[in-house]
Order: sequence, then structure tokens, then C-alpha cells
Amino acid sequence: MSKEDLLPFGVTLHVRDHCLCMHLQRAARATARLFDDALRPHGLTSGQFSLLMSLNRPEPPTVGSVANLLAMDRTTLTANIKPLVRRELMEVAVDEADRRSRRLKLTEAGRKLLAEAFPIWKQTHEEVDARLAPSDAQHLRADLIRLS
Repeated sequence: MSKEDLLPFGVTLHVRDHCLCMHLQRAARATARLFDDALRPHGLTSGQFSLLMSLNRPEPPTVGSVANLLAMDRTTLTANIKPLVRRELMEVAVDEADRRSRRLKLTEAGRKLLAEAFPIWKQTHEEVDARLAPSDAQHLRADLIRLS
């Protein structure tokens, strides 16, 4: 049996045309690039915008809850937090109720930057939504939430 017989080219074509994982990854990378380009004038990436926006709530969330929301492991989240702390857009503080836990808080500079960047995010989001039929966008969001 030759090497080619073990995995015929037809299998590659099948995966290319049917693999949800690959298509989700491609769409995620293309969408992230679009938002990265739009947010660049504000000095943010799409991931940084999402991370900062996840902190915009009445009470500072824990590292674990933000990691869960963003579907990141804690180590990756910690690496993403560091540049935002250095830029003084957010702070990491010990949780008063559980000294082992850390809470993440937007600074005033972080809130201001989010407020400035939000209209750009909104406009870019509307452009992405416009590429889909209205019901498709709603179904896609619902399906992605179910998958995550």
C-alpha cells in the first residue's frame, strides 16, 4: 500500500469543504483582523477590546470568571492582562473576600478608551452583520453560543 492510498486527496477535499473547526477558525481570524484594523487607531486589538469590555461591570470580576467568559485558560488571560496593566488601562487587585483570588478592574483611562473605541466597534460590527442576512446573524450568534 502506497503512502497516497493511506489518505487519498479526496479526503483532503472533504475536510476542506466540511470541517466546521477549520471554517470557524478561518472566520474568527478574518473577523479578528477586521476588528484589529478598525481598533488600531485606539491602540487596541480586538482581543484587548473584548477583555477590557468584559471588565465594564458594576463589580470587578475575578480572573476565573473573565477567563471563563472569554474561553481562555488563566495563563493566557494573565499574559493578555500584563500589557493592559502596564498601559494603566486596568488593575489587578487581591479579592478582599478571598485573598487567594484576584479581581480585575478598569481604570478611568481604560473606561475612557473603551468609550472612545466603542463607536468604532459598533460601526465595524454593523458592517459584519450587514454581510449576513438579519436572521442569519441572529442564528449564527445563537449557534456559536451553543458551541461554546
